[in-house]
Amino acid sequence: MATLVLTTIGGLFGPVGAAIGAIAGQAIDRDVLFKPPGRQGPRLTELAVQVSSYGTPIQKVFGTMRVAGCVIWSTDLIESRDTQSTGKGQPTLTSYSYAASFAVALSGRPVSGVGRIWADGKLLRGAAGDFKVSCVFRLHQGGEDQAADPLIASAEGAGLAPAHRGLAYAVFETLQLADYGNRIPSLTFEVIGDAGPVAAGAIADELSGGAIDGADAALPLPGFAAYGDSVRAVAETLGQAAGAWFVPVGGGLAMRATAAAEREIADDGVAEGADHGARGRRSAAAIETVPHALSLSYYDPARDYQTGVQRARRPGAGTRETRIEMPAVLGADAAKAMAEGALARAEAARERRTVTLGWDALGVSPGACVTIAGVRGTWRVSGWSLEKMVLSLECVRLPVSSPALPASPGRVVSAPDRLAGATILHAFEIPPLGDETLAAPRLTVAAAGTAPGWRRAALLYSVDDGERWVAAGATAAPAVIGTIVSLPIATGAALIDRRSVVEVELAHAGMALSGADGRALDMGANVALLGEELIQFGAATQVAARRWRLSTLWRGRRGTEGAIGTQAVGDRFVLLSADASVAIDLPLSALGRAVRVIASGIGDTGGPVSVTAGMTGLSVLPPAPVGLRAVELGGGDVFLRWTRRSRAGWRWIDGVDAPLAEEREAYRLTIESGGVARIVETSAPEWTVTAAERGTGLRVTVRQTGAAGESPAAEINIGHWEG
Repeated sequence: MATLVLTTIGGLFGPVGAAIGAIAGQAIDRDVLFKPPGRQGPRLTELAVQVSSYGTPIQKVFGTMRVAGCVIWSTDLIESRDTQSTGKGQPTLTSYSYAASFAVALSGRPVSGVGRIWADGKLLRGAAGDFKVSCVFRLHQGGEDQAADPLIASAEGAGLAPAHRGLAYAVFETLQLADYGNRIPSLTFEVIGDAGPVAAGAIADELSGGAIDGADAALPLPGFAAYGDSVRAVAETLGQAAGAWFVPVGGGLAMRATAAAEREIADDGVAEGADHGARGRRSAAAIETVPHALSLSYYDPARDYQTGVQRARRPGAGTRETRIEMPAVLGADAAKAMAEGALARAEAARERRTVTLGWDALGVSPGACVTIAGVRGTWRVSGWSLEKMVLSLECVRLPVSSPALPASPGRVVSAPDRLAGATILHAFEIPPLGDETLAAPRLTVAAAGTAPGWRRAALLYSVDDGERWVAAGATAAPAVIGTIVSLPIATGAALIDRRSVVEVELAHAGMALSGADGRALDMGANVALLGEELIQFGAATQVAARRWRLSTLWRGRRGTEGAIGTQAVGDRFVLLSADASVAIDLPLSALGRAVRVIASGIGDTGGPVSVTAGMTGLSVLPPAPVGLRAVELGGGDVFLRWTRRSRAGWRWIDGVDAPLAEEREAYRLTIESGGVARIVETSAPEWTVTAAERGTGLRVTVRQTGAAGESPAAEINIGHWEG
């Protein structure tokens, strides 16, 4: 007697591996194709968690798949220290940052590339290949001739670093860890194993070393990760995906997925009698044995490879539900069709028939698809036995194909993928925007990128024309930065400028401005640097994607009225805020010098960005006196009076004199007449010029003396005395 039983791989009714048969099947399972049964095949959750355990199986990636990988090498954390002064008389502040270098195994077969990379669920590398965090990245594609990674070789020693040939892996060098709690984050990779979808049968063929002929199982899988220590388990999963079954062919197996009938058979009745019963025996399981609903989970590329679920239901009695976990990349429509197909196969398989034929029908092989005379539908030969020259065929009904139904992947929750772009850097000296007074000159740095994904850049500065460079940490949050498109009129700083309209073009469309009422402006809202002039604006109207029109202007703020009217088209516009700028306190010796600043961000592929700022003392010097006026005293004498201003108390909320904010009140006057100048000093905001000093005409400049130097000048011209 000879017996051979075959079932659909990955069917819904019990284990499949043992059903490969009593003769050829067992021999193939033991000696040709499969190792002894081990763990089951891949599950969806196993591909989502990064591990670092020794002996962990590495998946083989086909098509494009998101996988976690396994950390196979790493260094200790690399610590960097930055010490900065917080001001005169204040303690220094030391901050620490950490980085790590490590390697992650991705695929046990060669790959063609890596697309996006996620770290703790957020994009570390975007679709354009741009990294969101500073690092050096190398991919070893898994070729049999690949060399050891140079970083690993330098750390482990020449000849001690494996090349990992046949294993695709990625190396991160000095990945900055500040965004990940100073630890190596959980990484997942969009691994491109093959250029396009791969047929389920082709995957089985490669994994089995050619022992499985999968030419008939042509279902394309956009991505699949063969994972586990048993080829059998993976073959079951592939058969389940393709709705295929195994057929013995020579010394191996072939996957069959085509349900077209190869021939028609008829029960010859040769077995009718005492031992074999009636002709054409039929059995049908109760409908309740078939799940009423089936859900299939899968990796959905439309959802960044997050798990998607599609459901199929059948009409009729029953309440049982079942679930298939398919660790493959599928579109929603394909997953819906797969779920519908699995449920249809389960329902059709309720009906079975036993057909008896003469020995001359031996050509009907196990796994063949046939029609039975007088019986509707197509049947698959699932059991084959020959005894006493009587051939008995066990047949299982195959489902009728149905049209594919559209499906929705559900709500897409994708990690934002924004390009960083190149760094835009501005460095300038301005008065403090609060009420504090500085003892040392301060350089303010604001930066952003040409695209919304820019986050920060490393900073260096030099006060000696590049002879020495000082690390200044990193830039602050991205500032709102742009350029001037149309100019305001030149006007005074004493009144609100309601006539001027200035247009600015921001660096990218992700930036925005907003208006502010008078109270908010009085509290310091909407302070911006327009060229060299500090302004505030009450109204901001968007006129294009990047262009904004500003009006209701407060001009020449914080003593910058001298810059009114000096702007040109293309000059900078910077919206100032404490969280979007970095303050660098410099030594007093920096006054009068040019400070060079260099910034380097992850999007600066052309090299670091450099700017130069002149330190004129605007941050530490008192503002110029105002209200300089001359009163004739008679006889040619002139009384000069002016009003001092202070580096503190700009809001003047109490109606009395602003605080001095200097060590003493002192002024220096330059009195020039007839080409001769003399200098006098006074501690009061007044001075008398005699008729003799006045001569034929007089020019007087007044500067307030501060702790760090003199203010800009207030100036007055007095004519010839006619008396």
